[in-house]
Amino acid sequence: MPAIKLPDGSVRSFPNPVTIAEVAASIGAGLARAALAGKVDGRLVDTSFEIDTNVELAIVTDRDAEGLEIIRHSTAHLLAYAVKELFPEAQVTIGPVIENGFYYDFAYKRPFTPDDLVAIERRMADLAKKDLPVAREVWERDAAVAFFLAQGEQYKAELIAAIPADQPVSLYREGDFIDLCRGPHVPTTAKLKVFKLMKVAGAYWRGDHRNEQLQRIYG
Repeated sequence: MPAIKLPDGSVRSFPNPVTIAEVAASIGAGLARAALAGKVDGRLVDTSFEIDTNVELAIVTDRDAEGLEIIRHSTAHLLAYAVKELFPEAQVTIGPVIENGFYYDFAYKRPFTPDDLVAIERRMADLAKKDLPVAREVWERDAAVAFFLAQGEQYKAELIAAIPADQPVSLYREGDFIDLCRGPHVPTTAKLKVFKLMKVAGAYWRGDHRNEQLQRIYG
């Protein structure tokens, strides 16, 4: 029977294990709609995270600095999803949050054009409107490497192969797209409502000029 202490000092008890989303819903419908993630004993987790012990919990929304970062990182994944749908031969590499937004690096046979950015942004909007669940999956490392190699994603497979064998590999699935990430992420793509792709720049794999040159799309 987990007892959950909230930021206002109140405690809510539940007869069974409960997810962050269910706790938010028990507080109010508005919070349930606004919830992007949770902070359990100071650690950020997805709204699907299940609580089965006594903890301190804060519900993260877009009013929180952590919420904005989660939105930006989730939008980077949405960008990669859209690129893979429009340009299936493109390989995805990394897509972090930066101070004023996000970027994602891609390996592709030709430069992306301004018209490409318009098409990618439009596809991102279409995917967001589909309200696709964003779900975390834990894979065994070698299985994840084999999966991405089979998809032709050599860069992603290289990143996963560098993870120690005794550590779980966290993947996130939205629709037909699966990406490596520690998370957390927004619960559905519908939470990603406002974004703009800004420009394309060159970048090197792993930041090393001796490696392959990639294309970095900023948003």
